[in-house]
Amino acid sequence: MWDNLLRDAVTLFVVIDPVGLLPIYVSVTRFLTPVQRRAAAFRAIGVSAVILLLALVGGQFLLEALHVRLASFQVAGGIVLFLLGLQMLAATEPKHEPEQAAQSDDVAVYPLAIPFIAGPGSMLAVIVLSNKARFSVLEQTGTGVVLLAVLGVTLVTLLAADRIQRLIGATGANVVSRVMGLILCALAAESVLSGIETTFFPRSETPP
Repeated sequence: MWDNLLRDAVTLFVVIDPVGLLPIYVSVTRFLTPVQRRAAAFRAIGVSAVILLLALVGGQFLLEALHVRLASFQVAGGIVLFLLGLQMLAATEPKHEPEQAAQSDDVAVYPLAIPFIAGPGSMLAVIVLSNKARFSVLEQTGTGVVLLAVLGVTLVTLLAADRIQRLIGATGANVVSRVMGLILCALAAESVLSGIETTFFPRSETPP
């Protein structure tokens, strides 16, 4: 179980990427007062927590309703996460213009919560990590606790955004983002291989 929790923590931390969120957060909140910036950070994490917990609890039921096998979702999710990791390695700029985002009514919801924190990659990750066919209710609960812990770390990171960015600089944030992208590519490959293995080489149950 501890191995699963460690894997969940690494996967979610890399997918959510608190350090990579720093320049985005600073950019979209630059016209806000310090009090408004802190409120935006809390609101973004709160909205993201609700979205990701709903994905964790009900995501697999939705897949079953659509008759999508989890193995297929693992492969598709792994491919999406791999592309996200490649984007992090290439340090590609997000498609959302900061100038436009900063003028939206609530930058905490868009673009901070959606799509940067509770985006497709993180939703795919929590659904795969909470596979009820592979993990018990206790293990799924552990995944939920790890998710909240990672979001807590993200909140602390956002609240300390100015200090952290001054400390590590743009180059440091870029290096961290690229390393996380490489780790995410490896985790994504593991997800794809696991889905293929489940489909073509199912484990046979040995009688007691």
